[in-house]
Amino acid sequence: MRETPTWRIPIGIIGLFIGLIIYAVVIARYAPGLIGSWPALAQTLVYLFLGVVWLLPLKRFLIWMETGKWGAGPER
Repeated sequence: MRETPTWRIPIGIIGLFIGLIIYAVVIARYAPGLIGSWPALAQTLVYLFLGVVWLLPLKRFLIWMETGKWGAGPER
């Protein structure tokens, strides 16, 4: 367990927040124009997918915030 503070956690939280805002604005700006005429069920599936897909890189990002490395890597 870490005993001293690190700059990666506050910077990581700010970066995550800014990244999510940018992602949300891009989705809100362009998705309705692309899928607005689709049936409601298809739109729901697309928005559900887009609402979950941002979680995929989150594990590596959280590992970086804690350890400074981009992957878990081999244990030593």
